[in-house]
Amino acid sequence: MAKLVVAIAAVHGLGRRETRHLLLTDLDLDHGRLTVRRDLKHTVYLDEVTHALATDWLSDRYRRWPLTTNPHLLVSQQSVADDRLPPVSTMVMNDIFRPLGLSLSKLRQDRILDEARQTEDPVHLMRVFGIAAEIAMKYIYPAHPERRSTLWR
Repeated sequence: MAKLVVAIAAVHGLGRRETRHLLLTDLDLDHGRLTVRRDLKHTVYLDEVTHALATDWLSDRYRRWPLTTNPHLLVSQQSVADDRLPPVSTMVMNDIFRPLGLSLSKLRQDRILDEARQTEDPVHLMRVFGIAAEIAMKYIYPAHPERRSTLWR
């Protein structure tokens, strides 16, 4: 599960809350995509590594807890027993990143900034990461300071 969570943040730029609340039904391995439920639905197209990690996690999840009815994609030993519990706690998510010496949010920000450095197109960032135009521009400006207009005095 930890490897999948890191890939979801590092490759696809999902945040902690949206990662924690993914449902099993949000993952479509046959078509290689993951639906992220936000105000506007966002579709993530899985790369080979994330697809393989998701497949491995599902195998491990079903092997360890074959009778669980918890609908969340990510579950822990505590949350698997009750489908009314949240998927995994914030503490579990933090514990995944602690050995790496960073946080999920920092990894997510770095991923989006890296993509912004590759493109000057905020619409590309909006499509890839499902972020709003204002947020996309907050990444474009540091990556391409020449794009920031200067005001006449």
